[in-house]
Amino acid sequence: MGAVQKIVIVVPCYNEALRLDERDFAALLAHPEVQLSFVDDGSTDGTADLLLALAARYREKIHTLQLSQNRGKAEAVRRGMLDALASGAQVVGYMDADASTPASEVLRLLDALERPHAEVVLGARVQLLGSDVRRHRWRHYLGRIFASAASVVLELAVYDTQCGAKVFRDTPTLRHALASPFHSRWVFDVELLGRLLLGGPGVPSLGPEAFVEVPLHEWRDVPGSKLKPTSMLRSGIELLAIGRGLRRARARQKRSL
Repeated sequence: MGAVQKIVIVVPCYNEALRLDERDFAALLAHPEVQLSFVDDGSTDGTADLLLALAARYREKIHTLQLSQNRGKAEAVRRGMLDALASGAQVVGYMDADASTPASEVLRLLDALERPHAEVVLGARVQLLGSDVRRHRWRHYLGRIFASAASVVLELAVYDTQCGAKVFRDTPTLRHALASPFHSRWVFDVELLGRLLLGGPGVPSLGPEAFVEVPLHEWRDVPGSKLKPTSMLRSGIELLAIGRGLRRARARQKRSL
């Protein structure tokens, strides 16, 4: 990983008391530079107490952030990443509480961030021979349709926008992208990537060379997922809205040149 740095991985949590297992994060807890930030997104079960107990057990490694009410994964991730950056993290990222992307795979994403020009690293659920990527068939095929559409919207040759594991270097572009809440609840990952590609007033955009995708060696659908088949319809609607917003923003940028 090069020079010593502070790395914070955000884990959004909503009613995860029955399936959150600290053993799933052992590889990250063992890494000397990595800290975990669990964001309780207004849970109504015993998640808050569980997270407080974990933070007390791993005082230097685990931190918690409590949201007073449920805001959705997008806002939990955004708030967690902003909190991590404010604490001095040079690298931030996020992963799912169910560890569908194992902690060992998140470490591989962090290693990829050391590549020249890399600012953003995305996990990609590619079902290659020799890998252990287990997705329900309907999710795989619907996901491929969605990913192709997202690639067109972003004008970026990205394979998988929706894998719940991504890491980022601290840049002015990232801070600008996180400055305001996401409009999307279901596909905020696409909106975040779009913001990074656009930049802003006085803030440079990230070019395609700044993005790296890493095919995961292991990923699995975990029972109890909150994602339902109807979520794909909502995701499609939100993707269309993101596409419209990006087209307008690109047009404004061209007019200002």
